[in-house]
Amino acid sequence: MRRALDALDRRLDSAARTPVAVAFSGGSDSLSLLLLAKCWADRCGRPLLALTVDHGLQPGSGAWTQTARQTAERLGVDFRALAWRGEKPVSGIPAAARTARHRLLGEAARQAGAGVILFGHTLDDQLENALMRGAGHRLGVMRDWSPSPVWPEGRGLFHCRPLLTERRGDLMAWLAGQGLTWIEDPANKDLNSPRARARLQLRAGEAPSLASGGPGEDAMARLARRCTAFEWGGLALPRRLLAGHGQAMRLLQAAAACVAGRQALGRPDRAHALLGRIEAGETFVATLGGARIEAGRDLLVTREAGEFDRTGPAVLALPVGQAVMWDGRFELTARHEGLSVSPLRGHAARLKPEQREALGRMPAGGRGALPAVLGSGSGPYCPIFSERESGEPSVGLYGWVRPRFEAVCGLLQKEGESSPALLMANLRKPSYVSVEAKGF
Repeated sequence: MRRALDALDRRLDSAARTPVAVAFSGGSDSLSLLLLAKCWADRCGRPLLALTVDHGLQPGSGAWTQTARQTAERLGVDFRALAWRGEKPVSGIPAAARTARHRLLGEAARQAGAGVILFGHTLDDQLENALMRGAGHRLGVMRDWSPSPVWPEGRGLFHCRPLLTERRGDLMAWLAGQGLTWIEDPANKDLNSPRARARLQLRAGEAPSLASGGPGEDAMARLARRCTAFEWGGLALPRRLLAGHGQAMRLLQAAAACVAGRQALGRPDRAHALLGRIEAGETFVATLGGARIEAGRDLLVTREAGEFDRTGPAVLALPVGQAVMWDGRFELTARHEGLSVSPLRGHAARLKPEQREALGRMPAGGRGALPAVLGSGSGPYCPIFSERESGEPSVGLYGWVRPRFEAVCGLLQKEGESSPALLMANLRKPSYVSVEAKGF
């Protein structure tokens, strides 16, 4: 299992002291992962946290959770059980269960202070996915390192899959050699499930070819390094580099999702049509997945202020001392009672003169979707500008657009890593005022 341990060395920070979360079902794959992670963590002096999700879809799921708990405790690993509660969908249960699982895991990991969740996916899972894609199912290629797919529950979290080069049969043999047993989910043998059918095909000797995401991911990261992130939550993309680039559509979709604060990417057909207009040299304003795309000499991507009319809530209370994710872009923490946040649209005229001046230096398309803090007693203010005013702010603000864009584009390849490559522009830089000269 040397390759798996090497993968952990490559992706995780051995000097950190925050816990590493492990998605632990008690099956052979996740049990192998927990044992290897325990070996690595003991060597590095890092704590582990085993997280088990009970979807409530199988009669024996409660007993399986208890078995997982006992196994974790026997290994000396902290354990937490999570449950998918509430009404379940009538159709699309596998996808809904997967999303619920990632949300529960993300919330629990963040609460524990973990930045990485380990998953026990193997080479067999990759091969099964390839067979399922061949049968018409829409499944992506798993990567050994990727940001959490749920937003905002998974903000700041990465998923690591150190067993992607290992075969499930080898893991089972390794466990059996140690006299260990694991949970067998009967759903794995239910041929009504596409994955169970793919697993049967794999056992019968069908070996699909696997597509590699490596070169494409590297190309997207190189392209992302040429982009500019603004502290007010916008992105600028270099138009001349997008034309004909193999990763241009993915970059455009990623930028729109990050700026709009959405989990899902914009529709591929819509993104493809916009890319065609970009490559044709058109100057236009359009929308993609809740983001506003202004195409001039370059592309300016901002949040579409009108989205608040559809997504809401327009006004959100800010509890004291509790970080609140407002619009998928900004996390705000109130330091005083009675504060709330709203879109700046409709409140800009009542800002203090210095804030109105700073606002006037911004591209017009990005202004209305900025956060406005209400209830301060002296009128509304925008925490993005007030961070530089003495005596304020009464609200702390953290912007997620840049770190999320870096993660999605593959600029962050190790736990705790920060990327100096993506240019950050803010209101204090003179170049910010000359934004119109850049084609916006």
